[in-house]
Amino acid sequence: MERADLALVVAIQRHGSLVATAEALQMAPSAVTKRLAQLEAELGLLLFQRTTRRVAPTLEGELLCERARLMLDQFDALEQSLQERKSEAAGLIRLAATFGFGRIWLGPVLAEFQARHPAIQIQLQLYEQLPDLAAEGFDGAVWLWSPRPQRASEWTARKLASNQRVVVAAPTYVRQHGKPATPAELAGHNCLIARENDRRFDIWRLQTVRGPRRKSVAAAQAPTDQRVRVQGTLSSNSGELVRDWCLQGRGVMLRSLWDVQAQLDSGKLVRLLPQYAMLDADIQWLAPFRPQTPKRVRLLIDCLVEKFRHEPWRLPA
Repeated sequence: MERADLALVVAIQRHGSLVATAEALQMAPSAVTKRLAQLEAELGLLLFQRTTRRVAPTLEGELLCERARLMLDQFDALEQSLQERKSEAAGLIRLAATFGFGRIWLGPVLAEFQARHPAIQIQLQLYEQLPDLAAEGFDGAVWLWSPRPQRASEWTARKLASNQRVVVAAPTYVRQHGKPATPAELAGHNCLIARENDRRFDIWRLQTVRGPRRKSVAAAQAPTDQRVRVQGTLSSNSGELVRDWCLQGRGVMLRSLWDVQAQLDSGKLVRLLPQYAMLDADIQWLAPFRPQTPKRVRLLIDCLVEKFRHEPWRLPA
């Protein structure tokens, strides 16, 4: 059985007529009838019931058509992959990302990537909430996301970098109010609270974070998880505004390290409780599942992994 035979039986099932199949495949009706009869003779099976009005697959024909479609899809995917190897990556990539990370870190990387691949176009949409990627036609998203069970047929995910939300304050605030010695003492400080979609994030779940150490020691001292309900006089749904207030010495803030590392390095902010961080959502590549990822998207994913795996915000500028 050849590839053309697979295409023939699938076309007959789709059109329900030998004449319509012949027109679709640009063959003579007699040639379609003859080849189908030869195929049934070779297999020793009746694949289609013929009447004067319709041609319908038998049970064996249904099975053959189902397997034939899968094999034809695999042939097409293989040919596309081989064609891409000898051609320049080209086409449009549509991406979604969070406002902060997308503007500060992802945008510059995309511009650099596009300069290396001038035949690729990139559209980046920034959101507060993750959109329906498949329904809105996105190739993927770069998102602060906590892995959760997903059907493999619907999603693919790949971690790009770790994300730590750390507790920080301005030096002026620290001089006036001191530093908390434990997470529980945050309840007595004026904390700047971010709100998202009218939901207050006033419970901070902090875990211990440690540097490299021997396995035996690390195993004996497992990370602890402390939940603290904080309160304060200022809150906003704008993370940038909360950061501005913090820089002005208005209170204590919980913020992603990638967003405040520059201020920590310059001394504009001070990290409080440096042995603790909120580890609730790493930076991930998310995409609707597709059996064959286009070359342009594969190249972009490889670029993002390479750029972010060492957490460039931790490196000196």
